[in-house]
Amino acid sequence: MQKTVVAAALGECVHVAGISNFLRLAEQAGWRTVFLGPAVPIEQVIAAAEREGADLVGVSYRLTPETGERLLGQFAEAASELHARGVRFVFGGTPPVAERAAALGFFERVFDGSETPEDVLTFLKGEAGSGSGPEAYPQTTVERIRWKSPYPILRHHFGLPTMEATIAGIEQIAEARALDVISLGTDQDAQENFFHPERQDPRRRGAGGVPVRTPDDFRALYAASRRGNFPLMRAYSGTDDFIRYAELLTETIHNAWCAIPLFWFNQMDGRGPWDLEGSIREHQRVMAWYGERDIPVELNEPHHWGMRDAPDVIFVVSAFLSAYNAYRYGVRDYIAQMMFNSPPGLSDAMDLAKMLAILEMIAPLEGENFRIWRQTRIGLLSHPLDPDAARGHLAASTYLQMALRPHIYHIVGHTEAHHAATAEDVIEASKIARRAIENALRGAPDMTRDPAVQTRKEELIAEAQVTLEAIRSLAAPGVTDPWADAATLARAVTTGILDAPQLKNNPFGRGEVRTQIVNGMCLAVDAEGRPLSEKERLKRILSASVTKNSSR
Repeated sequence: MQKTVVAAALGECVHVAGISNFLRLAEQAGWRTVFLGPAVPIEQVIAAAEREGADLVGVSYRLTPETGERLLGQFAEAASELHARGVRFVFGGTPPVAERAAALGFFERVFDGSETPEDVLTFLKGEAGSGSGPEAYPQTTVERIRWKSPYPILRHHFGLPTMEATIAGIEQIAEARALDVISLGTDQDAQENFFHPERQDPRRRGAGGVPVRTPDDFRALYAASRRGNFPLMRAYSGTDDFIRYAELLTETIHNAWCAIPLFWFNQMDGRGPWDLEGSIREHQRVMAWYGERDIPVELNEPHHWGMRDAPDVIFVVSAFLSAYNAYRYGVRDYIAQMMFNSPPGLSDAMDLAKMLAILEMIAPLEGENFRIWRQTRIGLLSHPLDPDAARGHLAASTYLQMALRPHIYHIVGHTEAHHAATAEDVIEASKIARRAIENALRGAPDMTRDPAVQTRKEELIAEAQVTLEAIRSLAAPGVTDPWADAATLARAVTTGILDAPQLKNNPFGRGEVRTQIVNGMCLAVDAEGRPLSEKERLKRILSASVTKNSSR
């Protein structure tokens, strides 16, 4: 049965913006709302609550605290009978008035304007969020997404060069309730050599993140998050000893979800000891391990191609292969990561079209046993160095990404081009992103319907099908599922079907494709800079391969 909230600005107060926002959020939470207007006498509020069968009454007062205190005392006395019958009461006003209202002990909740919209929304849903302990905030990814809807849960990387600084920063971020998920940024030795102290290099300790060296280090970082809004914690899946590392993260930080690539974090990018085909097999094993435990999995894959200037179609194909492999290896909750601005020269319209192509291609995989959760983020290489310009970029890109209605918004802070984010940087970036998200959720134009965006989306889907069929054709006899076969996938890279300009002189990648930004798109081009269709690009690769083989 739908509940009813009656709300008004009380007495002589005519300021109703706060009440309007409160009622808008109440409607999102499923309440029937009754707005009585500004400057409403006490007796009219009581009468309306009786008449409408109110479950909740909200009053606001934003004038002099002393006057407000007297008025609210009178209101509490007049509403005592309703209160005794189980009607709930809340107050909203300026901090000085809110302080007086809280002291009365009559109102279930007092809002002073410092609350985030999701705080108010979760209170109105009657779910977690109104308490103060860990039980007040969902501690699994899917539960937290559902609890916070329609707002996306927020995550940000955080890891400083020392354990002490990182612990202090996590405590500060959690107390500020800036994030729903803290993504631990660990240094390279933690990711690659955690179980091999003999391979660790003391000279690079803390380079690129927090130097976690023992299980107790992970436990200490997690303990630091047990305050404020009790954010979830997660970390990348490492680049060696994959299953042991998965067990470690699950046991120590209750890893919110697995994040692992398909083709990377190996000898190809210098971030791990495995060869290409071997690492693909290991990554597939990790997906299956997490899938068996109903822990979500994210493949942080396509942007690695985009950041190396690969054509948009390869970005889309790698995103599809990521979802497909997660599906085939038993993942139940798949997080589709879509990094915008990769490469940085893309236009907003063409960037949006690329992401829509990905979502449309992976949608047929979704079903009862495979749920897709959308995660968007800003390009790692796209923030300008100037901090004010970077703040503008953060806000503008966040607003654009909201066109996809993400379930998870991965904040890439405005300091990325200059330095690793401090706790203060993370909190500031969260505030910027929250405002852009709130603006979009109030009613943004539907940018996905732009005819140019839709045309490019369809073009990319058609081109991606060509590439996927080319990969399928590489399968050895007897391989029944080429897109999930490690040997076939590795061959897609070594033959140049999946390629990027920055893979030149790579032990596995070809680095032969040329790309160029053309009308906001990243396209494969020939030696003269003319765009190549995917069919033409692959034909040239095949011809070169035939020529090379015949000359042996």
